[in-house]
Amino acid sequence: MTLEKMEDVFDPEAVIEEFEALTIDAGEVQRETLKKILEENGEAEYLREWGLNGRTDPESFMACVPLVTHKDLESYIQRIADGEDSPILTGKPITTISLSSGTTQGKPKFVPFNDELMENTLQIFKTSFAFRNREYPIAGGKALQFIYSSKQFLTKGGLAAGTATTNVYRHSKIKKTMRELQIPFCCPDEVIFGPDFHQSLYCHLLCGLLFRDRVQVISSTFAHSIIHAFRTFEQVWEELVIDIRQGILSTRITVPSVRSAISKLLKPDPELANTISDKILGLSDWKGLIPELFPNTKYIFGIMTGSMEPYLMKLRHYAGNLPLISADYGSSEGWIGVNVNPKLPPELTTFAVLPNIGYFEFIPLNEDFNSVEPNPVGLTEVKIGEEYEVIVTNFAGLYRYRLGDVVKVKGFHNSTPELQFVCRKNLLLTINIDKNTEKDLQLSVEAAARLLSAEKQEVIDFTSLVDTSTDPGHYVIFWETSGDPEDEIHQGCCNCLDISFVDAGYMSSRKVNTIGALELRIVKRVDQEKRALGSCCRIGRGEGRWMEKEKGEQEETWDSLDFPVWDKFCVVL
Repeated sequence: MTLEKMEDVFDPEAVIEEFEALTIDAGEVQRETLKKILEENGEAEYLREWGLNGRTDPESFMACVPLVTHKDLESYIQRIADGEDSPILTGKPITTISLSSGTTQGKPKFVPFNDELMENTLQIFKTSFAFRNREYPIAGGKALQFIYSSKQFLTKGGLAAGTATTNVYRHSKIKKTMRELQIPFCCPDEVIFGPDFHQSLYCHLLCGLLFRDRVQVISSTFAHSIIHAFRTFEQVWEELVIDIRQGILSTRITVPSVRSAISKLLKPDPELANTISDKILGLSDWKGLIPELFPNTKYIFGIMTGSMEPYLMKLRHYAGNLPLISADYGSSEGWIGVNVNPKLPPELTTFAVLPNIGYFEFIPLNEDFNSVEPNPVGLTEVKIGEEYEVIVTNFAGLYRYRLGDVVKVKGFHNSTPELQFVCRKNLLLTINIDKNTEKDLQLSVEAAARLLSAEKQEVIDFTSLVDTSTDPGHYVIFWETSGDPEDEIHQGCCNCLDISFVDAGYMSSRKVNTIGALELRIVKRVDQEKRALGSCCRIGRGEGRWMEKEKGEQEETWDSLDFPVWDKFCVVL
């Protein structure tokens, strides 16, 4: 066997053994990781400003270098993006920029990305796959991955920039890793890297059907994206069947490279077309759609925690009895933990921190969120049952960076903690003394949505904002729903939303009217054809914006899109 072929052999048990070795003495691995980060970047301007003077121990690092947010680093990152080639945040030049979710003063938030972060990504991918493959082994199959790697653009200084997903899937090492894992994609690269999201989605579905008996894994970055794919399938399945029956690709696919790549796969197959039609016509309300279409699927994989939890009910509707496995814990700023317990349902998923991919600190949440001098603890010093804000130091120039995530320690794997994601710390609905988190919003929406389910309708998506243009200020909840129930149903949902916020500050403020009546706004529904092909806009969490997180396009405000609010309801006092 040649050396190249030996390198392409993936040994999951060896990967698990390496993970076990790293987590046995996570504290020592953390010290060594911090030392490596500081040695590699010791000449960077940022670290020299804080007077470390070559010291690499955690005590000196925490004493000299302050806790920061993105706003504190923005000017440094902008200089890098503008092409300044001196060592600003890292010893080696940064060549790629990731666009993080959210904005800073209305501009996309830039985060440095480099080869070290890519290596972290591959380590996470391999470790996660090794634990999944132990429970749900796959071999000789394909992955139907709804991945859309949008185009990178160049910053003023000539650096490649794109979403984190784009930067990963356009990296030269990703293909080699996927070959090692032996889960080739159903779709050719032209679809993944296609310039038109809607055409790529259609082709993902078509390729999945062409390889329906070989599909063993269905995945996407976010659970929402999987649901959107199969909602689209409901609208276009007849056209897909015609493509397969005739062996001729739909005229809706106009991108030459995509059309050429798919046409090479497509041959007339009336038998397959009939099979797919029979399977669909035998369904009741699309329940169990995925296993009917792809009978050899072992599991469905994607981010299913945090803001993705509201989509689990619909995903289970499509998935039938297939296992749902939540993907690993990370962000545009870097990775944190891996799902080593894939049999746990998404609501109970925990993430074991990999102690060699960054240096981690945790601010106990029994301290004030806005404390001027919080006292973080180290990775191995956290306590089971306690909640913390996550602090990250990585290999790409982020030092003591407040990620803004709240996690709960559920246990330990060897000596590294297993974290459960709770919410984004800064996603709070708050007017005065009230503090409602993303999770509180989710629970409130779930309670009110049960009133809709009695009418055989559902909440497709939602978001929220605080309206302080009124006196007193009040919460506004936006819903996209699957139908048009009577006004009294919406009114009941609005009342239910209001009373489902059980935060003491909110309840008391509502009683004395220092917070006004909650407002429910139902957004205009697009027509079926537009939903199937043109309406990939989903309501983003927390900021009252429409966005498609995987497209990599700049977020647009409500006013700039043709999705006006068409009705609203206020709490009956």
